[in-house]
Amino acid sequence: MSAVRPHGVVEVAAAGAAGMTTGVRVRLAERSDVEGIFAIYDREVLEGTATGATVCFTEAEREAWFERHPPDRHPLVVAVEGDGAVVAWAGLAPWSPRAAYDRTAENSVYVRRDRHRRGLGRLVLGELLAVTLRRTPIRVVIARPTDSNTASIALHAGLGYETVGVLRGVMEKFGRLHDVRIMSKRLD
Repeated sequence: MSAVRPHGVVEVAAAGAAGMTTGVRVRLAERSDVEGIFAIYDREVLEGTATGATVCFTEAEREAWFERHPPDRHPLVVAVEGDGAVVAWAGLAPWSPRAAYDRTAENSVYVRRDRHRRGLGRLVLGELLAVTLRRTPIRVVIARPTDSNTASIALHAGLGYETVGVLRGVMEKFGRLHDVRIMSKRLD
């Protein structure tokens, strides 16, 4: 069970379901979270197919990336444990640089591998959508999971995203071609 605090922090209380994470706070990301965010992301860059990136960001690129995520436009949300460790994050990025797409963004959601299957992806993505609706002009959110990432597809579908297409063999990583699913959700 979670409760939204007036300042936007969500705290997860003890849950009855086995394996659910307890004692986790979800809040807007702060500069001090960048290292934890990229610890999760870099592992996917180097070992996974959740991102098409193949090279990790430099420290300067990480800082610039964080600056491109103002809470009133492209927010970042983190789930942190009691010790402050980032265990999951979700964020928005522009869908297109063309002005006609200003009300559309693409989401990213990542969970630390040792915390998978505990509801954290749903928690951070759900809060990101709520923050987006309250604080930004974004009204359509796009997701692009690889077809092999069935957990991400199920997560997005469970939050109301609809598949609007599949791009066949557009991502090449680890010597394999991957299909990419395009999923869309209207926030209004």
